[in-house]
Parts: sequence; C-alpha cells; structure tokens
Amino acid sequence: MDTNSFARASLRALGVAVISAGALGASVGVAPGAARGHRAPDGDSLVTTIATTGVAEANVGSMLAALPADTMFGRSGKLKVRFISERRGSFAIPILERLFGSAAIQTPGVYDVGDSAGLGRSLTFVTLLPFEAKDKGRVGSYRIGYWPEEKGRLRSDAYENPDGFIVVTPENQDLQVSEHFRLRDFLTHDQQDVWPKYLVLREALIDKLELVIEDLQAHGVKVEHMSVMSGFRTPEYNAQGVGRRGGRAKDSRHQFGDAADVFVDNNGDGRMDDLNHDRRVDSRDAKVIVAAVERVERAYPELAGGGGIYRATRAHGPFAHVDARGTRARWSRS
Repeated sequence: MDTNSFARASLRALGVAVISAGALGASVGVAPGAARGHRAPDGDSLVTTIATTGVAEANVGSMLAALPADTMFGRSGKLKVRFISERRGSFAIPILERLFGSAAIQTPGVYDVGDSAGLGRSLTFVTLLPFEAKDKGRVGSYRIGYWPEEKGRLRSDAYENPDGFIVVTPENQDLQVSEHFRLRDFLTHDQQDVWPKYLVLREALIDKLELVIEDLQAHGVKVEHMSVMSGFRTPEYNAQGVGRRGGRAKDSRHQFGDAADVFVDNNGDGRMDDLNHDRRVDSRDAKVIVAAVERVERAYPELAGGGGIYRATRAHGPFAHVDARGTRARWSRS
C-alpha cells in the first residue's frame, strides 16, 4: 500500500473526512452544488477541505450577520477560523449543519463558509477529532502521550483534557488561522515524516498574539513576521525536556494549545530582531513583547495568562512566552 493510500485508510478508520470532488455530496451529506472539494496538485493526495460555492441559504447569512464581530473574528478582528467541538458547543454548529449537513458536526475536517453574510471576509470552521480517538497514547501512527488528567493529576479546570484534535495534513497545514499565523506554525516539532498530525490549539491564544502584534505596531515596533518557536507540544514531546536545567514545566501550557514561544523576525534570519533599537539582540527585546502582553491583558482581562522572558542560549535566540491560561503569571530567565 502506498503512503497516500495508507494515510487515507488511517483517516477513514478514525472517522476523518477524506473527500474527493466527485464524492463530496455523498461524503458529507450536502445537497449537490452546495459545496466543492479542493484537490491537491497531484490529484491523489488527502483532501479534507471543503468550501461553499455561495449558494448558502439566506438565513445562514442572517445568522452570521446577527453575531457580534468578536464572536466570529475575535477581539483582534483577525481570526480566520473557529474550532468546533460537540463537547464544548459553539455558535457555529447550527451554521455548519445548515451549510454542510449534520454529518459535518461529527466529521473532522476543514469547512470554509466563505463570505456567506457579505461581511467582506471569509470564515473557516474546523471540526475537531474527539479526544476519545486517542488510544494508548496515540492517534493512528502519531505519538501523543498522556495529559495530567489522564494520570489523575487534575490541578484545576484549566488542566482538563483537550476537547479534541485538529487533523493536520500536508494539504491543510498552510491554512491561515489568522492574519499572521497558519496551522503549521503551532505543530509539535517531532515526527516530521508522520502524517496526519494532530494539533491542540485554542482561538484565545491566536487572538492574543494578534493583539500583541497590533499593540507593538501601535507603539512603534515594526512587526511583519512573528515567528512561533514552539507552539503545541504533545505531552510525550514536552516530557523530553522536563527535569533539565532551564527545561520545561511538567504541566506546561504548551500541552493545552494556549501557549507559544515567539519572537519578531522581520528579516527572516531565524532570530529575534532588535526591537528596542539599542543595536543589540538580547532578552531586553523579549521584554518589549511582554510589555505588549501586559497592555493587552489590561485591555482584555479575559485573555489573561503568562508572559515569560527568556535569554539566548547556544540553541536559540531570546524569545517571549505568551499564553492564555486565564490567570496572570510573569517570570524572567534573562
């Protein structure tokens, strides 16, 4: 069995939408002409993205238009996706069901509603693979490990098991989740050749990062590209750095999809830029980012979380940790 066939079979076994243009209507229960499939260039790769063609019923547009803008696009107004889980519920569920049929609620995949409400921009819904699909620390061939709650170490509701996983394939990894970020930016940095990958990511983190960029720019700091050095870490991957000097926290927020280590890299050299214009690149540039985090949290207390300053090492340049855990936390390793 070739790689593509094996990957498709693995996805189907997990109940993930593997959609071809010709079979789309039957796959997700959509009326003919209501949606279309996007094929990869080779015509034979995994296809998990579908999009409306603009024939959505008028009341769907009314439903979207009636919602506050920050419900759809976040406090920053720059979100491009909403993650859907039956367990958590969402304003998007009746819209998704109206456009793509009830099967879309249970079928993990990427559903682009386009500009159904004439809002001038599109919105994409991503249905999560339920957490229960994980078996013995894996989802399919992808190693994940175990969350604290699974080991009887639930500290608070903030450390509950994730609702589910975003199924990331070679075809959808470049999906824009916001103005400045893509799905692939937040993937765990291991198992490079294993597809599909499984990602935990919260809109609150993406929204907060966009607000931090906006704040930096408002304070005269040019931000063309904010690099995510570390986004989601599977518990297995996170555990590899626990116990080392300057290493990772056992219950790191990175495992819950609401934390990222970031730096501004406008020139593309893979390291932090000189943000404070002192002609040096060091932890004081990370302080500039955390100062923006502080201002964002004062304006949006619902996005409270962590802000950490880290100095450069032989392995990496200085960076800032940003998370949206729900309570304020600050630290410095500078």
